[in-house]
Amino acid sequence: MTMEAQPHSPPDLELVGITKRFGSFTACDNVSLKLPPGTFHALLGENGAGKSTLVKCIMGFHLADEGDIVIDKHSRDILSPFDAYKFGIGMVYQHFTLVPSMTVAENLVLSRSDTPGVIDWAAELKRLAEFMRTAPFKVDLHMPASQLAAGEKQKVEILKQLYLKSRLLILDEPTSVLTPNEADEVLGLLKEMVKKGELSVLHITHKFREVRAFADEITVLRRGKFAGAGKVKDLTTDEMSAMMLGEQRTFKQVEKVSHDKGKPVIEVKDLRANKDNGLEAVAGVNLTVAAGEIVGIAGVSGNGQRELVEVLAGQRPKTAGEVRVHGEIYGATRREIFKHQIYALPEEPLRNACVPQMSVAGNMALRTFDRPPVARAKWFVNKRAMRRSAQDLIERYSVKTRSPETPIGDLSGGNVQRAVLARELGSGNARALIAANPCFGLDFAAVDSIHSQIMAARNRGVGVLLVSEDLDELLKLADRILVIAGGAFVHETTPQAADIKLIGKYMAGH
Repeated sequence: MTMEAQPHSPPDLELVGITKRFGSFTACDNVSLKLPPGTFHALLGENGAGKSTLVKCIMGFHLADEGDIVIDKHSRDILSPFDAYKFGIGMVYQHFTLVPSMTVAENLVLSRSDTPGVIDWAAELKRLAEFMRTAPFKVDLHMPASQLAAGEKQKVEILKQLYLKSRLLILDEPTSVLTPNEADEVLGLLKEMVKKGELSVLHITHKFREVRAFADEITVLRRGKFAGAGKVKDLTTDEMSAMMLGEQRTFKQVEKVSHDKGKPVIEVKDLRANKDNGLEAVAGVNLTVAAGEIVGIAGVSGNGQRELVEVLAGQRPKTAGEVRVHGEIYGATRREIFKHQIYALPEEPLRNACVPQMSVAGNMALRTFDRPPVARAKWFVNKRAMRRSAQDLIERYSVKTRSPETPIGDLSGGNVQRAVLARELGSGNARALIAANPCFGLDFAAVDSIHSQIMAARNRGVGVLLVSEDLDELLKLADRILVIAGGAFVHETTPQAADIKLIGKYMAGH
């Protein structure tokens, strides 16, 4: 199937009674959904509600145990993503699918099923340049995917499907790492294509602002089952929330306690660090985080915040400057982390904060496996104590998992975040927390839970460095906000004095 052979109009999609089981666990239970051509449809539900499983059945990653996928009024067998592609269906996944060692151009060209054995790169680059002229955002075609920040990778994933001319686009939390303006730009472009009848969109999201602004209809899942549907214009946000939750819930809110700023916990002086390609990413930043303070860092993805966090977490070497914790030079070694009780919730935790194939219990013990009670002797791990500790953290932090022995890579995104946060804060002894986009791709219930945990840590005197591309999150939680652009801090404000338009200009490098 070549790009030119793709259908010119969106397919008419209907799911009838889709059921998918994994052993004794039913992820989707008799779910039905209609997506007529030229429709922008939002799929809502809490983490673990079955949304990703449902769309993976559409894409051919999973074969449904029961039910029917009807495309253009005919029952279809979709056994692989290639089968879905033949019907003009493409998907932007929550986790990235780019080949890290390849450039953006190579990822785009090689995503096609008709790529020849010998590629005429002059012709392909000309075609890509033509495509990029009409794209909603710009990405360096010659940049290796490994050098892209999360937001840039997400943009390329969306560009890939537009380049492949998919006519029914499934979006799995596509705007989680985009600024509000970028999100509006991307979704606005797709909405215009929907209005013109060129595209249908099935949008998995937890952002009601996006639902109200762009979606025509919604379908809601709860615990793997159909929980409601309707036209957005006929529903209130409270009604949509009630469908998702199934009952009225009162979330535990932790208020920001007013107190005097404590002594400096983290001090960064003239810090510099490079990207993987040797170009400078962090350009001489200075930063202080005090006890009982949340310092927020706002910025468009790719402006050095990822590298800064990786230096502080011990995952990237600095090229100049120094980092001090409690007044002492800090290199983020295991001994120093334990001494100073400084922990991290990094961006993309499955990639750089977990061992995906290892159990939830094993991942939760990564900080404690060599210390009592998990360690009985220097090299002996007490698995019973490790399991008890994990079970306690699972219950305290509401991690949804079949058991402590479940591989952490099998958990939904929100539950991976909860599990890592439980490991980092669970001891109650943390004195500093570095959190990078902690609510990436999470539903509002999970966001509320994680925000409460971060605020509770701040209120008990933990110094928190919060890196986020969600301005609303920073305005809600931070005591001070720094804007980063080009690897340097270019603006500082408080939430009370914040000028959103001014912050946006600084984020854009103006």
